[in-house]
Amino acid sequence: MIGNFISEFEKVTDYWSPRVVAQVNDQYVKVAKVKGDLAWHKHDEEDELFYVVKGSVTIEYEGDAVTLNEGDFHVVPKGKMHNPVAEEECWIVLMEPVATKHTGDITTEKTKSLAEQLAGASY
Repeated sequence: MIGNFISEFEKVTDYWSPRVVAQVNDQYVKVAKVKGDLAWHKHDEEDELFYVVKGSVTIEYEGDAVTLNEGDFHVVPKGKMHNPVAEEECWIVLMEPVATKHTGDITTEKTKSLAEQLAGASY
C-alpha cells in the first residue's frame, strides 16, 4: 500500500472528525483536522499517539499541558485525562488500537463512531 497524508487531509472537511487511512496490525492510522477543543476524556485501556503535520496542538492534562508543533509527536498514556486544544487549524495523525473510542469514556456532539471514521477508507 502507498498512501499520501496530504491528499488524505484534503478529504477531511470537518474539525475533530478523524478519518482512518490505514491499519497496521491492531492499530489504526488516522488523520484529522482540529481547531478549538475536543473534550476532557480518557481511554482506559489504550495509549494514543499524536503526530503534528501542520500547525500546533496543546494536549491539556489535569495540572499540566504539552504543546506539539509541526513534526512533534506525543503519546497520551492510557487512563490519563486529557483534552486536545488547537487555537488555529492543525493537522494531526493519530495512531491508536482499533478498539479505541474517539472520545474515550464520554460521548459529546463531536464524538465520531468507528463507522464514521472508517467511511471512505481505501486501504
